[in-house]
Order: sequence, then structure tokens, then C-alpha cells
Amino acid sequence: MKLLSLSNGHGEDVIAAKILQELQQQCRAAEIVALPIVGKGQAYRDLSVPIWGDVKTMPSGGFNQDGQQLWRDVQGGLLQLTIGQWQAVQRWAKAGGKILAVGDIVPLLMARYSGAAYGFVGTAKSEYYLVDSYQQPLVHRQKSLEARSGSIYFPWERWLMKHPSCQGVFPRDRITAEKLNELQIPAWDLGNPMMDGLQEGRSVSGLLDRELDLRVTILPGSRPPEAYRNWQMLVAGLENLGEMLPHRSIEAIAGITPSLDVAELQKSLQAWQFVGFGEWGGTWQLHDLKLHLAVDRYVHCLAWGDMALAMAGTATEQFVGLGKPVLVIPGAGPQFTRLFAERQCDLLGESVILVDSPKSVGLVVKDLAGNVNKLASIASNGRLRMGETGAARRIATKLAELWDSNANHQ
Repeated sequence: MKLLSLSNGHGEDVIAAKILQELQQQCRAAEIVALPIVGKGQAYRDLSVPIWGDVKTMPSGGFNQDGQQLWRDVQGGLLQLTIGQWQAVQRWAKAGGKILAVGDIVPLLMARYSGAAYGFVGTAKSEYYLVDSYQQPLVHRQKSLEARSGSIYFPWERWLMKHPSCQGVFPRDRITAEKLNELQIPAWDLGNPMMDGLQEGRSVSGLLDRELDLRVTILPGSRPPEAYRNWQMLVAGLENLGEMLPHRSIEAIAGITPSLDVAELQKSLQAWQFVGFGEWGGTWQLHDLKLHLAVDRYVHCLAWGDMALAMAGTATEQFVGLGKPVLVIPGAGPQFTRLFAERQCDLLGESVILVDSPKSVGLVVKDLAGNVNKLASIASNGRLRMGETGAARRIATKLAELWDSNANHQ
């Protein structure tokens, strides 16, 4: 098997890398390479997967939806990069290789017009953007173009997935797979690789039992300078939580990616006292609040918390998938805007609670704490929407099966 993985974003690279790792184990003779369309593909490099073609990090970090950000990327060489990447995809297809497109319409388009056989892992879209957990229409979304077209995937996206060269589609959840099947698209519900490799850890013990310390995971995102602005708001939200629950022992841990400068984050902790280094890294204290800055301990941070304060994309989804609630605060972007937060609430349902400002955090948590029925509903909702672990292995097995079957019939 000769396989090129096309992905367009850090989260997409991580998902693709998990699938490639499983394919490497199942098909040891396979020739596997990757082309990250956005960024340099560190997730692939960590697995020693060769990079096929040119890669570059753009000024927007991949979030170039508005004109100003897009223009910055164009000035940074986006057009030349895209042309070079397209030529690399064509060379791969002419050599008889297959393509796994991971993400949205961009890698899907490149796979379709390469002339190669391809599969598609749809990470960006879900029918949950249009319906609730009971598959009842979301009223505020019924006038959207997606709702009027009959699916979260537009007709032109469905055409790309229905093409004979597309030999398998793997949506992120069951209801999206069922909708695509209704539209005669070869889709399989094999789970969401985003949940692979996570630890179950603590559930919501500190929210249910007032005798225990309340553990809060802080997720500011990974892209500077936006993550620094997010951090300031999240610290303010944590401080408000301490003010509203003065008799609770509250401990917080911040999941800090290596892309962020800890010294920059510390500027928001002027009112806090540094108390030393421990298991989780540096620790600060404000009254009865404790805050740990854990660098590159992302998976452990997700498992550790009872709840999260977040202004992040993938990390929020993974925390929800562990059955725990997340409070999100809209920011200035370019990624975590109010629109992004509202769409995240649609995607993840009751597991995500949108608060207007840091000053609302304490009151929301106070109402949530001890609400057994609400927390149980949040737990089941998170697992319903994000699925069980092992998806990468199941997708790799199905891809090998499909492509081996098609090769035998040629």
C-alpha cells in the first residue's frame, strides 16, 4: 500500500497520525507519507512519518477566514505554498498512491482531483450542529444553508464523497454516518480518533462531594498571541470562582502547550503568590485557590479535572468526551470567538456551558455543583457525542480491508 495523508490543521494532523500509526502496525510493508496543508506537521514528525512536499506555518496559524488574516497569509506565501502542495499531491497520485484526506473540504478537494483512490475522515462537521441529542432540529439553525440543503454537508461536499474514487468516509459520530448513508454515501460509524489515548481519570467527584477539593482544568488554547488573551480571561474566571465559593478548596491545573511562553502567562498572576515547583510544575496561590502550570502534560490535565474552564477547540471536545462539563468564555479570536463558542455549544450540547464573562463563572458553577441529575446527563451526553476509544484502529482496519478488496478486484 502506498498512502499519502492530507490534513489541514494541528488537530487534524493528530487524528491522521493516530490512524497512520495503526496502519503501520497492520500493514508493515506499507509506504506511508504525509502532507500537512497547515503548519509543519509535528504530529507526523513525532511518528517519523516522512513529509511529502512543502510545508510552512502561515501568519494566521490556519485561521484565515476573515479578509485581514487571509491577506496576511497571502503576503506570507500562501499561494506559492498551495501550488507546490498541489503539485506534490499530483506526483503522488501519478505514482499509483492512495490518499487519506483528514479534515474538511480542502483536503477532500485535493484528493478528488488528484485522480487517486481516496478515503475521507470528516473531523469538522457533525449533524449535531443541526439537531439535539434526541435528533430534534435546533430551532435557531433551521434557516441555515446546511439545514435547507438537508445535511450539515453541502451538496458539493456530498458529491465529492459520493464519487467512485472515494472508497470510504468516516464521520465523527453515529448520526452523521447515518445521514450520509441515507444520501447514498459509503460512510461508516467507527468512532472519533480524537478520544484515543486519553485517560479516564477523575470524573466529577469534586462537583458532587463538597468535602473534596474542586479540581478545575484550564485550557487556554495553543496559538499565541490569542492564547495569552484567553489566559487572562480564564484566570479572571478562576478568581471569580474562588470568590463565589469561599469555603471550598479549589485547585486548578492549566494545560500549557510547549508553543506558549510560561513567562508571558505569569504576567497575569501578579496578585498570586508563587509557592514553588511540584509534580505539575510551578504552583501559585491566591487565598484558598491553588493554580499549577503544567507544561506538556495535556492528557494528564484532561483526566485530572472535575470540570474545565476553556477557550479551546479540540481540548474542549476531548474533555467533554470524558463525561465532564466545560464552561467556555467567548474571546476576540481569531479562533475562539463568540460564534465559534456558540457553534461549539451546538456540537457538544449540554456538556458545554457558555458564560458571557469571567464574572459569571462562579455563579454557574455554584448552580451546577451537587446537581446529580444534571451532571449524570452531561456525562452520558459527552460520551454519546464523542464516542468510545479505539476509533483509529477501527478506521485503519476498515481502510486496509477496503483497499485490499479493491486491489483484488482490479
